[in-house]
Amino acid sequence: MPSLPLRVALYPGSFDPLTMGHVDIIQRGSALFDTIIVAVLENVSKEPLFTVKERIEMIQDTFKTSDNVEAAAFSGLLVEYAAARKASTIVRGIRAISDFEYEFQMALMNRRLAPTIETVFMMPAEEYSYVSSRIVKEVASLGGKVTGLVPEGVEARLLERVRER
Repeated sequence: MPSLPLRVALYPGSFDPLTMGHVDIIQRGSALFDTIIVAVLENVSKEPLFTVKERIEMIQDTFKTSDNVEAAAFSGLLVEYAAARKASTIVRGIRAISDFEYEFQMALMNRRLAPTIETVFMMPAEEYSYVSSRIVKEVASLGGKVTGLVPEGVEARLLERVRER
């Protein structure tokens, strides 16, 4: 009997920092796909709190016991990177209706550029539906508590980084 091709998915984003909403989507995605690649966007137009290398380290540390979760950096067109990694699916998280319009446009453009790559939208668990990296950074920078909004290892690095600034 011939073996089935691996189902590889790409979950792209900035992950600055990784939140529990991201973790929820990665965990559930890893149950649906043979491999899920958390693809950290190298975006020079943004001023991230963490370097790409640091973000990859935090993802790898969070998922060190998950054999089918990888973390890697990418730049350029997402569909070109997906094709290079032999990913047939792009996973995108949607927290609210406000996310949908942009994500829908991107999914349609990606389909036009690479018709064989599908986009799958996933909603995070309800308790993380309001959590974003931007909000977490803002709360941490103002001295608020972010416990439970980010993985423990990420929380320690986040608090250290905001103290440095």
